[in-house]
Amino acid sequence: MSNLFGDLPEDDGLPGAARRVAIIVMVLGTSMTVLDSSIVNVALPMIARSLQVDPAAAVWIANAYILAGAMTMVAFASLGEVIGFRRVYMGGILIFTLASLGCALSPSLAILSGMRFLQGMGGAATMSIGPALYRNIFPTRLLGAALGINALVVAFSAAAGPAIGGLMLSVLSWPWLFAVNVPIGIVTLLLARRVLPRDPGRGGKLDAIGALLSALALGSIVMAVDGLTSHGSWSKELLLGAIALASVILFIIRQRRYSAPLLPLDMFASQRFSMAVATSTCSFVGQGIAFIALPFLFQGAYGFSPLLSAALFTPWPVAIAITAPIAGRLADRHSASLLSTCGLLVLTLGLILLALLGQHASVPDILWRAFVCGLGFGFFQSPNNREMLSNAPRARSGAASGVLAIARTFGQSLGAALVAVVLAATGIAQAAADTAHIDASAVHMSLWLAASATLLATIISGLRIKHGRN
Repeated sequence: MSNLFGDLPEDDGLPGAARRVAIIVMVLGTSMTVLDSSIVNVALPMIARSLQVDPAAAVWIANAYILAGAMTMVAFASLGEVIGFRRVYMGGILIFTLASLGCALSPSLAILSGMRFLQGMGGAATMSIGPALYRNIFPTRLLGAALGINALVVAFSAAAGPAIGGLMLSVLSWPWLFAVNVPIGIVTLLLARRVLPRDPGRGGKLDAIGALLSALALGSIVMAVDGLTSHGSWSKELLLGAIALASVILFIIRQRRYSAPLLPLDMFASQRFSMAVATSTCSFVGQGIAFIALPFLFQGAYGFSPLLSAALFTPWPVAIAITAPIAGRLADRHSASLLSTCGLLVLTLGLILLALLGQHASVPDILWRAFVCGLGFGFFQSPNNREMLSNAPRARSGAASGVLAIARTFGQSLGAALVAVVLAATGIAQAAADTAHIDASAVHMSLWLAASATLLATIISGLRIKHGRN
């Protein structure tokens, strides 16, 4: 860790002393926004009872946050390049903090869902330009190690969310899940104002039409997949699919013709960049499936308590904490694509091991398999992120950072929706709402789907090894 703050004469980025405080700002902001994408899931039944609403309707407390992120990631990444990454990051923290207070004080489901949407927008603003800020904070020679810290924080926060939420709810009421963000957000803002590098941005105007089209496309895709769980005619889902397709086509046309595009498509001319994006998306689909499916397995099929179920996730982030910084440092000296591929192989093996759990699995048997998943994911993410950013021009740092965040958010959203589709297709979803008992075979099917997604990511990642060192 101390190597991250040493200075050499040829270094770009901030001086070593300033980097120490800047990384605290980045860790605080990232951990808050990523935790809130998963920490609330374990509280949904409690919130539904408190607000006296149907449990199915309470799912939108989680969905609103994810949907806001998916819809606005591209716009905020582009806005960072226009007005400066520091301004967007601080604005995102401010919106997130105020919306967190609104969530804690919400008296109804409608207000809470609306506050969660605003909270998701604030989180999207910080996450979309986070890696670009790392590129401005740290010298190029330390980019892999710095992104290793970022990967550690993102993966650890996402994996630890259920466990932290379960622990908090064992002693506090659900509003505290949101209220705790307020003092942390204030401290983060004060520190960010002092130490984050000032960049004026390139100026110009934000492509508002492109932002609208990207929001329509990503939002429609997530809602269409989520709607496949219904047992109707699917006419609404077909309409959403048509809106998504039309929006994607119009967005591509707009970006090719507009002088200052929201998402410069020339980045994807780099085969290595495009393959890193595809690899990241598939891996997060797999992780998203696992994070939603496993609580059903632990609580519904095995009968574990919510607190124990949350604790069973602990080995995953612990393993990430061990491997992500090591993988980041190795990626500065060795082939990032080879390191990523090895990590994905281990992750796929871990998911297969979880899918093979028996009808009466013991706690130790679950723990070591989750640890294998964490080892693989921790070893994959930071080298892959380094490859994605290093294969985009520095002038495109904001856009590349946004693509990285979109791959994570969209992959997790799609993974979560696919779990709901599998449960609905097997006739389990309704039963899960009525009883505490779920047939483990449906959840195992979801885990096999997760392993298939990460296997596809492994194949894509392996194809780039022959193309060079990165």
